[in-house]
Amino acid sequence: MSSRKIVWFALGFALTVIGSSIKIPAIVGSVGLDVFPALVIASLFSVGMGGVVAGLGHLISALLTGFPLGPFHILIALEMAICVLVYGFLYHSGKKILASIVFWIGNAIISPLPFILLVSWSFFIAIVPSLMIGSAFNVIVALLFVKVFQQRLSPVMKRGINDERCSNHSSK
Repeated sequence: MSSRKIVWFALGFALTVIGSSIKIPAIVGSVGLDVFPALVIASLFSVGMGGVVAGLGHLISALLTGFPLGPFHILIALEMAICVLVYGFLYHSGKKILASIVFWIGNAIISPLPFILLVSWSFFIAIVPSLMIGSAFNVIVALLFVKVFQQRLSPVMKRGINDERCSNHSSK
């Protein structure tokens, strides 16, 4: 694994911890801005890397709130990883708006469906509004971050890579 990927993994997990501390009022304390870093990584770099950051990032977020749903957080982490993977594939195929809508529906409505059987219908009804708000915030923050990154930071990074390549060739 390259040092660049390691840095983006670390940054993704760090931003997940920061985002998880920004909570959306819900009956469960783990709804927050913890998935936007995974969406950013899936948008800019690697879909798979974004999925890993989403899954492990959710577990970090749940850990910080005391695992209120116990082992169900493993299921939630898997669902979040899948939602980010689908988002990433759609995003990279040029369907950015569709990717955002599919992520929002998948994370806010489809992912909590198993909890109707695992917990109760009431739990599902109670958690969906918070997930809808949280998912919307996560997607919006991610899209804004990606836009700013592409406009301001990408040229600087490309220039740094080119400068590094030039210095490597001149030293040979």
